Amino acid sequence: MLRPSPLLPVPGASASATAAPPGRAASMRMFHGDVFLGEADVFPIKPGPEGALPFPSNEIRISHLSPASERCPPLAILQTIAPFSVRCKLQARPLPPHSSLHRLYLTCFNEYKSAVVVVGDEELHLVAMPSKVEKVPCFWCCSVRAGLYAASVGMLNLRCLAIVFDLDETLIVANTMRSFESRIEMLSRRMDIEDDPVRVAGMSAEIKRYIEDRELLKEFIDTDTVTDNGRIVGTQKEEVQPMPGVQERLVRPVIRLPERNAILTRINPEIRDTSVFVKLRPAWEDLRSYLTAKGRKRFEVYVCTMAERDYALEIWRLLDPEANLISLNNLSDRVVCVKAGSKKSLQHVFREGGCHPKMAMVIDDRLQVWDEKDQHRVHVVPAYAPYYAPQAEMANAVPVLCVARNVACNVRGGFFREFDENLLKKVFELLYENELLDLPYAPDVGDYLVSEDPNFPPSNKDPAPIPEGMSGTEVEKRLNGRAYQGDQKQISSSIRPSDDARVAIRGTLGSSNVQPNGGSMAIVPSLFVTVLQEIGRLCNSKVEFRSTVSTSKITQFSVEVLFSNEKIGNGIGKTRDEAQVQAAEKALQNLQSNYLSYVAPIAGVLNKDTSKSSRNGNGFLEDDLDSDGDTAMQEPSGSKSEQKDHSNVDRLPSVLSLIRELCLEDQHVVFRDQVRNPGSATNEEYHFQVELAGQILGNGIGVNKDFAKLQAAEEALRFLKTTTDPQIKKHLRPIRCSS
Repeated sequence: MLRPSPLLPVPGASASATAAPPGRAASMRMFHGDVFLGEADVFPIKPGPEGALPFPSNEIRISHLSPASERCPPLAILQTIAPFSVRCKLQARPLPPHSSLHRLYLTCFNEYKSAVVVVGDEELHLVAMPSKVEKVPCFWCCSVRAGLYAASVGMLNLRCLAIVFDLDETLIVANTMRSFESRIEMLSRRMDIEDDPVRVAGMSAEIKRYIEDRELLKEFIDTDTVTDNGRIVGTQKEEVQPMPGVQERLVRPVIRLPERNAILTRINPEIRDTSVFVKLRPAWEDLRSYLTAKGRKRFEVYVCTMAERDYALEIWRLLDPEANLISLNNLSDRVVCVKAGSKKSLQHVFREGGCHPKMAMVIDDRLQVWDEKDQHRVHVVPAYAPYYAPQAEMANAVPVLCVARNVACNVRGGFFREFDENLLKKVFELLYENELLDLPYAPDVGDYLVSEDPNFPPSNKDPAPIPEGMSGTEVEKRLNGRAYQGDQKQISSSIRPSDDARVAIRGTLGSSNVQPNGGSMAIVPSLFVTVLQEIGRLCNSKVEFRSTVSTSKITQFSVEVLFSNEKIGNGIGKTRDEAQVQAAEKALQNLQSNYLSYVAPIAGVLNKDTSKSSRNGNGFLEDDLDSDGDTAMQEPSGSKSEQKDHSNVDRLPSVLSLIRELCLEDQHVVFRDQVRNPGSATNEEYHFQVELAGQILGNGIGVNKDFAKLQAAEEALRFLKTTTDPQIKKHLRPIRCSS
């Protein structure tokens, strides 16, 4: 988006217009280091003592310029990390042409930099602003914690957020000999007083699992080997790369048992009693690969735990052996250990200024351990309990950490959609003369997190029953679309994707734990949303939740679900979560009853090369989707008339692909299913319209949903190719002339 020229009058503005905001001005000398730049009038934003000017010695001494930003003007960055932190405004005194202050202003404006004044642990950023007054350098002065701006520039340019992991019972479960024995003893005492034979049998099985792993750990302590299924496995010496400033070389004995998803290690290699048996949570590799896929940094990773530091560092080394998530240079600052009994807080995690809490999400199995002001940014996962309920982890259609991966993906997409479409757009329109209240709302990660149920049964407590249903491996096999076998033969019909999707839909809608109107409603979003996402991934179709807030006296949230850019469900509630529950439930019910009509146009996507990645840009399962391929469509029915019509509908994927090629990245064409004609089912009409940026491009009507959609898409394509409307053309890619 083009900004007004910084030193030319704004069209329609008088050159004599005053740029000075209300308030008593103070004249100050400005320096860059020791170089005198000129004088400026400084206007406080607030009256009285609250508006005291922040510059010491009544002079403005710039120490350095901020890092240049590739796409984000400094004011957008500052509003994100320090909302409404404008302290004062500066307007230069009359200057000779090409003065030092003039050049500084142009450099800041054109290169997306700010001039930084350091005052203690605070930075004052002078942001060059366009003005109604001709050829007068004007600045807004914003305050922010030292170091935070420099760290945030790179994150916002890369569209990157922060993610903070807990360790124990979130990503791993670890036991020493002492903890194994105490757990076995506790369960034995409970068995002695338990009358329920089912519970006795459950505790007996749990004790057996503890004993089996305890024996492996004891063998490791005594002999540096373990006997696994009759096979003797010896230790591997793994050198721990020292952190900067640490000279000591450390080599640990480690045994990795991938079949058991377990690792044995020794925190202090010289003391055998520090040996630990670690179970890794299933699907950690899926989550880790999302965070590091193709070298594209989506999240800056941190750890916050109540564990002892040497233990925490070793556990993280096992989880991130190649230091891809946290580099060795950052490890000391990124692994944060909190004293037991203290509250965790994002302010403490980012004490070195690495990120603002508004740009961070947390993955933890407990909510209440976090400071109250951070709790809305926590994605709560059920505690990992491999001894208590080993099948529970994979009993649901999607593993817990795959849910977390999808949640992280959606949060990132929602955050930067708000950043790009609202904050950036409005910041580009601001002038020096605007008021503080004209600043746009800055996104917060907590706005895009669906609340999870914090009351999951912890391990070694009186249990909730293990979820029944298909085994985790079978569900994973289905939802991962393993219809390919060996040579990846083609799938001949749409029955397989339909069956896979219905497994997920029916498994969710039929779950006894789902109570949309009851006390367990908080658990619904993770189930419904996740299943919708997996269906979208299976079918290479985008699933998107869009929300609005009513402007009436009674605040209400409205959420609609789009599947392949078609609205399939909506909900209204007093909270965003309540509305999302209703929308997701209706969407799944709609898919359950009409799924073949959605699957048929895209059934062929399973034959595509799944190595291609999506460029939809909204962060919503973006690595699993590929929306640009042409695919053959199959109708569920085999009648001659339908087969004849089917050849026409075959054009739909290629038409959609051409539309996407015309549109700029991050601009999505939306198909809306409009009013259907009342009457018998045989005479029912489908009405579709295609929208781009809120403008209608094409309409379609037909007795078949796909034909109506094709008609609307072809009309939209013709319109896009011939339009001269500047409001539409700004969303389209420039046409390249062939040489």
